[in-house]
Amino acid sequence: MKISVIVCAAGRGERAGMGRNKLLVPFNGANALYYTLEAVRRFSVSLNGSGADEVSDIIVTSSAEDFEEIEALCKPYGYKIVLGGATRSQSVANALNEVTGEIVLIQDGARPYTTTEQYAACVECVKQYGSAVTAMPATDTTVIEKDGYVNNIPARNAVYRVQTPQGFYTREIKRAYELAANDGGIYTDDGAVYSRYISPARICPCGTESNRKLTYKEDFSNTVTDKTICVDGSKVGYGVDVHAFGKQCNFVTLCGVKIPCDTGLIAHSDGDVALHAVMDAILSAAGLKDIGHYFPDSDPAYKGADSAKLLATVIGEAQKKGLRVSGLSIAIQAEKPRLAAHIDEMIKNLSALTGAAADDISVTAGTCEGLGFVGEGRGICAYCTAVLTQSR
Repeated sequence: MKISVIVCAAGRGERAGMGRNKLLVPFNGANALYYTLEAVRRFSVSLNGSGADEVSDIIVTSSAEDFEEIEALCKPYGYKIVLGGATRSQSVANALNEVTGEIVLIQDGARPYTTTEQYAACVECVKQYGSAVTAMPATDTTVIEKDGYVNNIPARNAVYRVQTPQGFYTREIKRAYELAANDGGIYTDDGAVYSRYISPARICPCGTESNRKLTYKEDFSNTVTDKTICVDGSKVGYGVDVHAFGKQCNFVTLCGVKIPCDTGLIAHSDGDVALHAVMDAILSAAGLKDIGHYFPDSDPAYKGADSAKLLATVIGEAQKKGLRVSGLSIAIQAEKPRLAAHIDEMIKNLSALTGAAADDISVTAGTCEGLGFVGEGRGICAYCTAVLTQSR
């Protein structure tokens, strides 16, 4: 039997408050969408190697503004990209028009920890019961609220926490979405659409705590920090940024230095991944909000913006708090281009941009030995630790 997979990545993730699509912010040296795509790839390889079923197509939804970057992430896999709609339901409906498999699994792009076993369990559940909604029993007591008061307390053993993937026979879920198109309802879950128009969706009890959805900023806490660390009167902050290759140009810009490369970095601004990490580190050390707050990629004013000018604004914000940049340590991970010959110029430029002495700035470059997002040559990741001291 042929299986299709839809990955929903067209949202903004506004609850995360990052000023851009949360699936594309730095996460574990890449971004959340990369790890979700990798999870789908592993399932596809596993299924296609079993000799029974096979994955016929994988379709990823994207907003117009993120299309170039998501397309670049999907290109090495050969996944198809479709434009999403104003709501998740509209995005799924658009993707369903491209599905070729008899069964379709629908996956949140913000669930990078889904296992091959969970995808496979959903397929088997669809075959047996006609539908599959990944879920796990609730461990907390839940209540139904009305006017600010507890109105009803469902039995805990009857309450499940819904996750993805969710699976259906393609013809049935397509029919459900066609019927829901003009009903005025707001659906955040595919099983809800199916249950309303086809039949009650079947619980597939393969959900786990680890298959969590990245929703709020704290869910990205391994790469995002708002805390300021004080050391001997100095304030230390940490920043990280990542951008994918795919822009049609012959250079990348790092620390304000243009470096020849066979492809450019996709970004709303000029894509200077190193200066973006520097800015986030300075903002972190100063106890300010992150770069997405000051320069959201939804604002056309920053389209193609010079990151050096944005850095000047960030330094100005730190100066308002009586702080100056006194030291920077930057680590850049990239398989290409080779950076060793450009590091001295990067340091010189950083010194001029931040006012920190060149002797107090370090820039190092390395590869990932062919491993992961960077190692596979898909983009560049930069990390920065910034030290701020009181202005004299």
